[in-house]
Amino acid sequence: MPAPIRLLVVGTGGMAKNHAESFAAIDGVQLVAGIDTRPAQLAAFQQTHAIPHGFASVAAALDWGAFDAVTNVTPDAAHHATTLPFLAAGKHVLCEKPLATNAAHAAEMATAADRAGVVNMVNLSYRNVPSLQKAAQMVREGAIGRVRHFEASYLQSWLTQDAWGAWDKESQWLWRLSTAHGSKGVLGDVGIHILDFATFIAGQGAREISCRLATFDKAEGGKIGEYTLDANDSATMQLVLANGALGTVAATRFASGHLNDLRLRIYGDKGGLEVQFEKNTSRLFACLEPAMKTADWTEIACPPVPTIYQRFIAAIRGEAPAEPTFARGAELQRLLDLAEASAGQRGTSLAVD
Repeated sequence: MPAPIRLLVVGTGGMAKNHAESFAAIDGVQLVAGIDTRPAQLAAFQQTHAIPHGFASVAAALDWGAFDAVTNVTPDAAHHATTLPFLAAGKHVLCEKPLATNAAHAAEMATAADRAGVVNMVNLSYRNVPSLQKAAQMVREGAIGRVRHFEASYLQSWLTQDAWGAWDKESQWLWRLSTAHGSKGVLGDVGIHILDFATFIAGQGAREISCRLATFDKAEGGKIGEYTLDANDSATMQLVLANGALGTVAATRFASGHLNDLRLRIYGDKGGLEVQFEKNTSRLFACLEPAMKTADWTEIACPPVPTIYQRFIAAIRGEAPAEPTFARGAELQRLLDLAEASAGQRGTSLAVD
């Protein structure tokens, strides 16, 4: 049996439940403590997940110190300040996406993690999708030849129907529409996922990006209660990849008929792939030689892949690589910052340094 890994959960909001349940299901992982500034919520979280220790601050938890690794499920704006002390203390860290709210902070976190020599991973949850991993493998093996073109989309519809809840009445949705409450709109919320989806499968980064953002009228006066609804609702981007391939990336909350669907069509000079994650179902289709002559597409079997939680623990145990790392999170944050800057310049194409 491997040595137990003692895990600290930072933040006890909605997503923390997923983290706690997923880690508790892994043999040899012990949930030993939680952190939250809200005593009642922290106590309830501890009781629900049988977590023995609770702290009101990062400093108090570090003074105690009886843990090996951290899963950081705090709000986006808190990732930077709450993660750096754990890295300095030599703790392994899994951080929710986005790594930070700007590229400078994300780069600082990546540098600190590298200096600390600890396992560091960012929760890009769609890396758990089997069709994404299989498609990336096929591209790297040369199945479609040189990538030339791609089209990627992340489609949600919670602003056109209430399948997930009443967006105009519930704070869990309203804050995502308000920059004053820390939201960077659909670009910041799910843009990171679809940018990772596209560039990870393509196997290369972007060298240029352009972006347009749109915010639509959703309430009289553009406000509901304390929430000013000024965050972007739709984003369209063009990317030029390192090898010159050109593609489009889109994300929206107005895709009526799509609850939470991702799709990528990617084409090379030897074939094409279509990657789907729709209604929580993963599928991959390919058109390769000799079927290219007749444009016939075949579904490809995709084996299950370990979750981010399993991969984090495996990396700590030296059984698997730590992927995706903070460096990847920082790379994606750089793209998001440039996309936002491009939109402010009416879609001017900007170079990725």
